[in-house]
Amino acid sequence: MDLSLSSFARSSIPPPLKSCNLTSLSNFPNYSFKSRNFSLTPLISRQNRRIRAQYSCNSGSGGGGGGDDDGFVVDEVPHLTNFLPDLPSYPNPLQQNLAYTIVKKNFVSPEDVVAQKIVVQKGSPRGVHFRRAGPREKVYFKSEEVRACIVTCGGLCPGINTVIREIVCGLNYMYGVHDILGIEGGYRGFYSKNTIQLTPKVVNDIHKRGGTFLRTSRGGHDTDKIVDNIQDRGINQVYIIGGDGTQKGAALIYKEVEKRGLQVAVAGIPKTIDNDIAVIDKSFGFDTAVEEAQRAINAAHVEVESVENGVGIVKLMGRYSGFIAMFATLASRDVDCCLIPESPFYLEGQGGLFEFIEQRLKENGHVVIVLAEGAGQEYVAQSMHAVSEKDASGNRLLLDVGLWLSQKIKDHFTKVQKMAVNMKYIDPTYMIRAIPSNASDNIYCTLLAHSAVHGAMAGYTGFTIGPRVTETTKTIKLTDRMWARLLSSTNQPSFLKGSPVMQERVDKETIEMIDNMKITSI
Repeated sequence: MDLSLSSFARSSIPPPLKSCNLTSLSNFPNYSFKSRNFSLTPLISRQNRRIRAQYSCNSGSGGGGGGDDDGFVVDEVPHLTNFLPDLPSYPNPLQQNLAYTIVKKNFVSPEDVVAQKIVVQKGSPRGVHFRRAGPREKVYFKSEEVRACIVTCGGLCPGINTVIREIVCGLNYMYGVHDILGIEGGYRGFYSKNTIQLTPKVVNDIHKRGGTFLRTSRGGHDTDKIVDNIQDRGINQVYIIGGDGTQKGAALIYKEVEKRGLQVAVAGIPKTIDNDIAVIDKSFGFDTAVEEAQRAINAAHVEVESVENGVGIVKLMGRYSGFIAMFATLASRDVDCCLIPESPFYLEGQGGLFEFIEQRLKENGHVVIVLAEGAGQEYVAQSMHAVSEKDASGNRLLLDVGLWLSQKIKDHFTKVQKMAVNMKYIDPTYMIRAIPSNASDNIYCTLLAHSAVHGAMAGYTGFTIGPRVTETTKTIKLTDRMWARLLSSTNQPSFLKGSPVMQERVDKETIEMIDNMKITSI
């Protein structure tokens, strides 16, 4: 699997220019590394200027379709030479690395790019492309002069320790870098003087543990203090592991470094167990989370099968996006209904959740519901008269929809339907967050970490890493095939008809289309 280079931020993509010029554009939101080829994505925040190269290359050959503008756009990644034009380059030490001597093509070509869109139509513009990740023939740091640091911020996620380990081992084994610092306790660790010297021996087996070896925290970002500390300590490579808020902070660090004219490469490795970061197609730890969620779902299924009228609810992570809930449901085949933030549900009336539960209890004697933590928050807030609050990272604090729904179901069936139900509620959230990553995620973490190291050594800065780049906040699209597969698997209602909340959030055409669908089991 290859990766690609992208900058920290992104908003919308303007039409391509007609000449092969490097053009500076503004107001772009977050990107990230791209690929099955991975790509480097710019790390500039939405408010800041973002460097972007746009090409419409005329091949010069006659016939069929190139013309003066074939819509080929290259989204450029910031480089240290953009603000340090006299920075010298050096031959890449990988030329002498035994591990790479058998590789036929050691280095990524400057012309290698990765397409944003995999599926295209004949005659459509070639679209946006990103710099392919990987080792370059020239580097802009001498190995003996590199002082790198690694910091982890935000919530826990399987695979963080693997990323830390592989950054350290990649710098040391591939590039001969020996001076690597671990910043303890998140962003505030920069100015709290919490550091640890990292070597391959120190991090040798940390991938077998959950959590983060460097400890973490939310908030604490002070750009000036952080960059002052980076400058005072002589750090010239910064690797930042964290979610959306963390990467926005990384963008601010990059801009301040550029403003001061420092030779410091800033690389971001996006982290979110929910798989909802807008800039990447897949985040590390997601496969592990889905796999571990199966244990909770299986436990709920065993419990409700063993009693009369058993109703099991499993609450999984998913603040704004229900990817873990959706994939865990598809993988399980024991789930009767999946509720996610993107698709509001309603309880009473025809086509409501209560009616569906009653039907399943009559048919099977039990029902299992998987619930993303961000689903139904508007209903919980209304019933509890709660005021919206945020945590130190700026994330909305969620109310416990699992307990709320459990009580609602119990009250309805005992008081209204006069029917006793056995409720089983399982919340494995922290158990899932705290486990080590599985084999698949370990391999993926290695690719992310090594691609970040290659990018930083090659002089790129202000970038994040990931396998695909998306243009908008990542949520489940109810009109996509994957959600249709889930509806077919569970045979649950869409909950669109009769839901005033959904009427506001989904266009009329989509509602009519899904309402007219005939869902059948597979």
